[in-house]
Amino acid sequence: MAFSPIIILVLVVFFLFSAIKILNEFERGVIFRLGRALHEAKGPGVIILIPIIDQMRRVNLQIVTYDVPTQDVITRDNVSVKVNAVVYFKVMDPIKAIIEVQDYFQATALLAQTTLRSVCGQSELDELLSAREKINLKLAEILDQHTDPWGVKVTLVEVKAIDLPIEMQRAMARQAEAERERRAKVIAAEGEFQAAAKLSEAAHIMAKEPITLQLRYLQTLREIAAEKNSTTLFPIPIDLLTPFIKLADKLKSE
Repeated sequence: MAFSPIIILVLVVFFLFSAIKILNEFERGVIFRLGRALHEAKGPGVIILIPIIDQMRRVNLQIVTYDVPTQDVITRDNVSVKVNAVVYFKVMDPIKAIIEVQDYFQATALLAQTTLRSVCGQSELDELLSAREKINLKLAEILDQHTDPWGVKVTLVEVKAIDLPIEMQRAMARQAEAERERRAKVIAAEGEFQAAAKLSEAAHIMAKEPITLQLRYLQTLREIAAEKNSTTLFPIPIDLLTPFIKLADKLKSE
């Protein structure tokens, strides 16, 4: 029985459709021949398969960005916070990513969530807020260690935001305000101490040379005269009046 040209054409088209696959630059194909995976992933470019015998699974080698949902975490010092992060990972070994785990993306995503809760729960609140780079490196190290058997490489983990309860935010604001007031008082006290030390040195110098007090008085008058004031006060030191007082006492005694 001879096959009609239409049947032959349909068979040829089916063969070409089943046998020829085109993979992009960022894709690799894991080929299963009679159920057994080949030792090397194929691609990119044109891949020829044996219909019915070969099956191919496409694997994307691009970096995947996974936004970890917000996790409720209780820190080591018993503070309830909400933490979210972003994870960057890519497939390094397509064969392992297909064979070793059913869904490498879902497995990595769930592992990222549990690891984020675990690492943040072992840290104190001050460490989460001030040593975020250390937390990021620790998360990336743990994730990469667990995903390496799957042929997945975790390149970067970044904690995006740490949401604190309103009561904790108010307490931290009061603590920060008290700290700023303490620093202001310390700085003011140090300024007063330095000013007192300088005044003490100046007093010792003026005690040795009384004329310096008169020069200082004249300099003060000059500084006052430089200002455009409607009223000028002239403080008169007692030392200026001392000679007149002595003269008056002498006249009285005579």
